[in-house]
Amino acid sequence: MNDFILYFKMGLHHVLDFSAYDHLLFLIVLAVVFSFAQFRKVGWLVTLFTIGHTVTLACASYGVFNAQMKWVEFLIPVTILITGTVNILTAHKTSVGKENINLVFALFFGLIHGFGFSNYFKMMVGKGDYKLFPLLEFALGIEAAQLLIISGILLVGFAVQNLFKVRKRDWIFVCSSIVVGFSIQMMLNRVFW
Repeated sequence: MNDFILYFKMGLHHVLDFSAYDHLLFLIVLAVVFSFAQFRKVGWLVTLFTIGHTVTLACASYGVFNAQMKWVEFLIPVTILITGTVNILTAHKTSVGKENINLVFALFFGLIHGFGFSNYFKMMVGKGDYKLFPLLEFALGIEAAQLLIISGILLVGFAVQNLFKVRKRDWIFVCSSIVVGFSIQMMLNRVFW
């Protein structure tokens, strides 16, 4: 049980660590197109991201595939930029198509984000064969933290749109634009060529 708590807390901390805010930025641009009425779909969004994240952590931990960290660290803000840009370009459209695109983004970009933590995770679990349960416990922590963040994003979106009468289109546009600005700065800081 102590191991479960350890890896679960590490998963929570991985997402809730505001000094590594790229995860938070990505969740913002993924979730901003949703409303509370779509919480079930947001749950799938979070789960798909966690699955993608966990698959690449597993691949790296078991030595199936290793990525060069300079590429991964650069591609993480690229995924944020792409998702935010799609939100900006489609903010005026109905949300049905965007939600489906964000579900695909969550899975595919979760694969990239998982590699960003793979070296640290490999050091955590060591070279032994006992990696599956720590990996799943870590993934549960990530899932719980993401659900917490997504709930906060939906709550703020609900308040802004209903209390201050901001149109959903404007909410999506402003949030995504701010996140795109951060992602561009992150990309510039991580350029390796």
